[in-house]
Formats: sequence, structure tokens, C-alpha cells
Amino acid sequence: MFKRILIANRGEIALRIIRACHQLGVDAVVVYSEMDKDSLPVKLADKALCIGPAPASQSYLQIPSVIAAAKISGCEAIHPGYGFLAENADFARLCAENDLVFIGPSAESIELMGDKARARETMMAAGVPCVPGSQGTVDNVEGAFEVAKLTGYPLLIKAKAGGGGKGMRVVNAPDELEHAYDMARNEALAAFGNSEVYIERYLARSRHVEMQILADTRGNVMHLCERDCSVQRRHQKLIEEAPSPALSQEQRDAMAAAALAAVRGAKYVNAGTIEFLLAEDGSFYFMEMNTRVQVEHPVSEQVTGVDIIKEQLRIASGEPLGCLALAPCTPKCHAMEFRINAEDPAAGFRPCPGRITRFDLPGGRNVRVDTHIRAGSVIPPTYDSLIAKLIVWGDDRAEAIAVAKQALREFKIEGIATTIPFHLAVLENPVFCAGAVFTDFVETQMGGGL
Repeated sequence: MFKRILIANRGEIALRIIRACHQLGVDAVVVYSEMDKDSLPVKLADKALCIGPAPASQSYLQIPSVIAAAKISGCEAIHPGYGFLAENADFARLCAENDLVFIGPSAESIELMGDKARARETMMAAGVPCVPGSQGTVDNVEGAFEVAKLTGYPLLIKAKAGGGGKGMRVVNAPDELEHAYDMARNEALAAFGNSEVYIERYLARSRHVEMQILADTRGNVMHLCERDCSVQRRHQKLIEEAPSPALSQEQRDAMAAAALAAVRGAKYVNAGTIEFLLAEDGSFYFMEMNTRVQVEHPVSEQVTGVDIIKEQLRIASGEPLGCLALAPCTPKCHAMEFRINAEDPAAGFRPCPGRITRFDLPGGRNVRVDTHIRAGSVIPPTYDSLIAKLIVWGDDRAEAIAVAKQALREFKIEGIATTIPFHLAVLENPVFCAGAVFTDFVETQMGGGL
């Protein structure tokens, strides 16, 4: 195991990694921007180094500064968390060139799975079901029309280097295709510096179900059950739960087998997530792979008892998976995660930076809150709006919902608007309570917000 690692991130994920390090006897060093100098991760780390001003482009995304901080502080490895540099292949490669272990997959794996077209080809070769679509990128609008003849409508244009819903356009009819194709390419170029796109058949009514996986350097591969992430807005997840209320055991086993085949096909090592679209008829298709720890990883931790961050550290240090005795993994409870964002759901989820004047956490037997926030904390407009994650669980889904309602009512945040009222409204929605949620739930059942 490592003696000291650097955490190249901020907020609740930085704090989560610090705690895992300390429980394993590992020193935790954090880098921070001038904006975060008084943050809880900075106060609880064994050492903290300022690497620049508030804008991420001048601090958390400054690869030379992060590498230098790790070398100066005597770190053996770097944990990128999620966001920022977590899926940056160049960063992973530079870590290796500087004798630093990147706590995540190889640069080659990041590049492979980050290239959506190549990832799709790799999955098809591994026997993982994929949505019908183009064999690779579509380089001109004439090619798009040719693919459309094969896939039919509606179809989905997706950025090759995409993520987070950027560079995506749904096309319902031929007269929409040319404009959507141009818009997707322009948005992809602006967001990722790469205008290449590919095309898939669009599953209008689908669920988003993903498999958490772990793979070590000794050939051990396992899954930690699935998570249902169908409650989302503009492809951004809001609520996640495990197990999925939509899967039978037979479907669960088939999806797990596909996820493990995907991991082996990609020669992947460390923690990752295989994301699937689950169609109304019960068929499922590979969507993408996230080559990092996910925001919603606590859901899988609660239903399995596995500490995913600790497993990442073990894998990166060359140790075997510590949770192998749990395979095959069976859910021990039903868990849900609610993202508490500094956003106003009554105003189209408009970001709401500002100073938090009250921050009262909920409690109870089946409640966990991952956060770096305290009363008096300032939420800047500079970073992501996530300020806390409420995780609840129960013996079954009904109990988890009951616990969630109580916890959300107890969770008091003043000074800024948050998504707490939205989550309470979702929990009163009969469609959600019935477990019949598709990815269009927020638009069709919640009016797009509150």
C-alpha cells in the first residue's frame, strides 16, 4: 500500500478520498485553488498545496502544477476523483512518466473508452449488445442520411469524444437531420475540441441502468450490482438507486455478464462503470463506459458493503481486490442517492451560488451524507453545483423511500436555493413510487422541475 498520495480534486470527493486514505494509514495531500483555501478537505488533509487562482483552468486543470505538487510533497500516486483530470489520458500518461501511479485505469483504456466510436467497436467485438447505428464516425451529412436509412427514426447523433449530454441531438424526421448534424458537430468541437460524431438508433423510452465494476492487476474482475440512474435532466443524473426496480434476476445476471465481458474486452483495470440503456421490451444496450469513480458510487457501497475508494487504492498499489469473497455480488438492501445541488428547480435548475447561512444535516440509522459544506461556506459560481449527496437505504424500496422523505425534511439549507424541494416532490410522484421511471421522467412527469 502507498504511504502518501495526492488528491487532485476538491469538494466532497476530495474529502471522501482523504477519509479512505486515513483509514488505510495513508497520508493524504490535497491541491487547492485560492477559492478553496478554507475548505474542509484542506483542513483535514495531512498537507495542502495551493496551485492557482479560482478558475479550474488556472488551478485544478493545470497538469504541470499538479504533477509538481505530487513530486514536491513526496507522493507516490495521484487520485483524480471525478471530473477535472479524472478521464484525461494525457494526465494519466504524464503521471507514469514522472514515476507516479495514476489511481485509475491506464491512459490507453481512458483513450479507448473515451472515444465513443472505438468503444462501441470494442464492445461489439466482446459480444456486448450495442444499439444499432453507424460502424464508426459519420464524416458528412450525406453519410448521416445513409446511416439513417439503416437505423430508422428517431435517431441520436453523438459526439465521438462526448459526455455529459454535450454534442448530442435527437432527430425525429429526415427534415431535421442536416441541421441537427451540424449543431452536434459544432457543439462537440466547442466542448471537446473534436467535431467527430456517430449515430445510433434513439430509444425514446428507455431507462439508464449501469453496472459498477472493479478489476485488479491480477486478472480478478467483479461487479457490484447495478444502479438505476433514470431520474435525470438533460442527461445529468439527479437520483440514483440500487438495485434497479426494473430488472428481473435473469436480466440482472445477463447485464452483469455483459459488463464483465466489456471490462475484459477493454483490458480494463481499476474501478469503472458500464452504462446501459434498458428498453421497454427488456432488452439492453451498451451506452458508454465511465473510466473513473462515479458521483453515485455510495449507492453501490451501501448495497454491497464494499468501500470502492479503498478498493481503488488497493488495485493501484498492486494488491488483489479485497472484496473477492463477495462475488457473485447480491444486494443486501435497497439504497438511493439524492444529489443536493445549489440550483433552483423552480427556475429551470438555475445555479444558485452564494453563502450558506444554515446547514443542518439529517440523521438516523439508515442515513449517510457525503459533503464538504458547513454553515458559512460559500458556494462559488466557478465549480460544479453539487454540494452534498444524501444516501439512504432500507430493507426494501418502500422503506428506502420512507427514510428519504424523513431525511430530506430534516435537511435544512438556507442562504441559497437547492434541489431538496424537487427531491421531495419526486418522492410523492406515483410514477416514481411505482418504479416506472424512464429517462424522460423529469420532463414528462415533473414539468421539467417544480
